[in-house]
Amino acid sequence: MSLRQTLSQQTAAARAGFSASTGSRLDADPRPPSRKAAPRGRRRPDPLAAIWESEIVPMLAAMPGLRPKTLFDEMLRRHPALPGSIRRTLERRIRTWQALHGPEREVIFRQDHPPGAQGLSDFTDAAGLGVSIAGQTLAHRLYHFRLAFSGWAHAEVVLGGESFVALAGGLQNALWGLGGAPTEHRSDSLSAAFRNLDAAAAADLTTRYEALCAHYRMRPTRNKGSTTAASPMRTVRSKGRTRISRRPLPRHCCCAAGLISTASMPIAASSTRPSAGRTPPAARRRAVELEQAALQPLPAMRTDDFEQALVTVTRSSAFVLKRVFYTVPSRLIGHRLRVRLYDDRLDCFLGGSLVLTLRRGRISPERVALGQRGHVVDYRHIIHSLCRKPMALLNLVYRDQLFPRAAYRRAWERLIETGPAKSACKTMVALLLLAHERACEADLAAALEECLDVGVLPDLPALAERFAPVIAAVPEVIVTLPTLETYDALYAA
Repeated sequence: MSLRQTLSQQTAAARAGFSASTGSRLDADPRPPSRKAAPRGRRRPDPLAAIWESEIVPMLAAMPGLRPKTLFDEMLRRHPALPGSIRRTLERRIRTWQALHGPEREVIFRQDHPPGAQGLSDFTDAAGLGVSIAGQTLAHRLYHFRLAFSGWAHAEVVLGGESFVALAGGLQNALWGLGGAPTEHRSDSLSAAFRNLDAAAAADLTTRYEALCAHYRMRPTRNKGSTTAASPMRTVRSKGRTRISRRPLPRHCCCAAGLISTASMPIAASSTRPSAGRTPPAARRRAVELEQAALQPLPAMRTDDFEQALVTVTRSSAFVLKRVFYTVPSRLIGHRLRVRLYDDRLDCFLGGSLVLTLRRGRISPERVALGQRGHVVDYRHIIHSLCRKPMALLNLVYRDQLFPRAAYRRAWERLIETGPAKSACKTMVALLLLAHERACEADLAAALEECLDVGVLPDLPALAERFAPVIAAVPEVIVTLPTLETYDALYAA
C-alpha cells in the first residue's frame, strides 16, 4: 500500500511480490482477512444439550461425588451414538456445576503456633460525543491519566493523534496537578511509547519515553492484554467515555477559541478539582490527600469504583487479597475467581457468573508494619468441615474472627476457662452449627447472653430443643360423600 501511493497498481503489486489480481483486490478493499470475516459463533451443536438437564444433572444432584469418568461411561452405555470426544467437554461442565451447586468440600485449617503504585495513561476517541465548534464537529481525542487505586484522574483535549508530544504534555500536566509521581506508569501499546511494528526488538521502549519516565523516577510498563474485558486500559477508556457522555456539557460552541477543556472535569469520581460548581465529597478529598502524602505506594483506592484481581481459592476455603484473608464456600476450593474490589464489598465471579459477595476487609497500617493480615470470616463457609474437626478451633488462626457476635466469643471464653479444651471445642462448634442450621444467630446470641450473665454455661440440648423447628399439626379434613339417591334426584330434575 505504501508503493501504491506513488506507483501504478500493477507496478506496486509486482514490487511487493503480489500478482496483478491480488493487487487489484487489495486496492478495492484494503482490509485484512481478519477484518472481513464475520464473528465466529458456535462451530458445532452442543453435544450435551439433549442429556445434560434431563440425565446428568439429576445424577449429580443425587450423588454429587460421582466422578466425571463414571458419568461419561454411563452416558456412553445409555447413548452409544455419543462421540467419545465429549469427555473433556463433560469434565469441564461437571467441574463448573460442582463449583456452583456441589457439596461442601474438605477444608484445611491453618494453625497459629506461638513464639511496600501505578498510574495509567490512555487516549480515547471522543468524536462520537458530537462536540462541535461554529457548527463544525470537533474531531478530537482525550488524553486520560488515572491513578489505579484512588481513581484520581486528569483529562485534556488532544486535537491530533496519539503522539509522543500529546502523551508527554498530558502526563506531565497530570503529574504536576497531582503533586507527585507514582512508582510505575502503565499504558497499553501506545505508538507514542512503544515500537509496535518490530516484535523481535529487544528494547521495546522508545528513547524519549524512557527519558520521560526516568525524569519522574517512574518505571514504564505496558499492558499486554489491553483488548480483554478485564484490562485496566479498557477500564480507563470506558469509564472516561461513559462519564463524559453522561455529563450535561454544552456540546455546541460558537467561539472557535473556546475549546472545551476537560482538564478540570470530574471524569473520575475521585478527581479533586471542582468544576461547574461541583465540590468533591470530603471522603474522596481525604483519600487523595493520603495518596499525595505517600504516592509510593498508593495508600488508598478510589471510593466509587473497582479494580480487578484474579485469586485462587486454597484448601483453607479462602483466598488472600490486599493482605486480607477471605473465606468462601468450600465447593470453590481449587477454582480461580475474578474479584472486583469496591469500597465496601468484593464481588467474586466464576467465569461470567457472580457467585458471592463479600464484605470488604481492611487492615490498619500498624498491623501491616507487624506483618499481620486482616480477616473477613463467615463461619457458614466452613462450619460443616469444622464439625468433623472440632479441635481445629482451639488454635485456629482466625478463631476470634470466626465468632459472628460478641456473645459467641464470651461463650467460648467461658467454656475454655471452665472445662477441658476438647469439650469446649465440641460445644462451641455445635453452637455455631445450631445458629447456622436453624437460622437463629441473633436469638441464640441473646440466649447465650442470658446464660452468661447469670454465670451458667450454655446447655446445648436445651438450646437445641428451644430452637427446634415448629412442626405444624396436620388439620383433620372430614369429607362427607353424598348418597346415590342425591344423584338420582338431580338426574330426574
